[in-house]
Amino acid sequence: MLRKMMMRGLYALLGLMLYGCSSADNEMAGGNIEAVNHTRNAINWLSVNGYRADGGGGSSCCVIMPTKWRPGLMAHIEWEVDPNRNAKLPSVTSIEFREAYAKHSANYQHHSATVEIPEWPGTDSCGLKVHFLVCNQIKVTTSCWGYGSPHNPIKEPLEMKEPAVCPR
Repeated sequence: MLRKMMMRGLYALLGLMLYGCSSADNEMAGGNIEAVNHTRNAINWLSVNGYRADGGGGSSCCVIMPTKWRPGLMAHIEWEVDPNRNAKLPSVTSIEFREAYAKHSANYQHHSATVEIPEWPGTDSCGLKVHFLVCNQIKVTTSCWGYGSPHNPIKEPLEMKEPAVCPR
């Protein structure tokens, strides 16, 4: 009888401990990654915390984020830029294409930055939008409002011209 009561107490204690581990503060969920290019260069690809996505705009699946925001939440972004997105290359089926593409892609630039993910209310995150700005700067938002909406926190225009000298 005593052993049975001890086992019940142990199970109750274990249940309480597990309940504390399953709080909403620790839950994770997948969300889309969206690239918004404000520059005149092409963004070939990007990755957020190791989750790779297309840099050409639109949404790509997926990045794993907490369902509830917490202070110190960071995103490590890596991306590749084609500074000559309008380069004329020979037809993909031609013999000259490989050589021309090798020369063109040698100018691709790789960048990385770590930025803080801004707070979102409750569990209302709408994925992660990565905005590429001139001077290889980025901003991120989890806003459910699309770019161009007065409610979207990112206001920089599209097709921004690179300044002659970037601030350090």
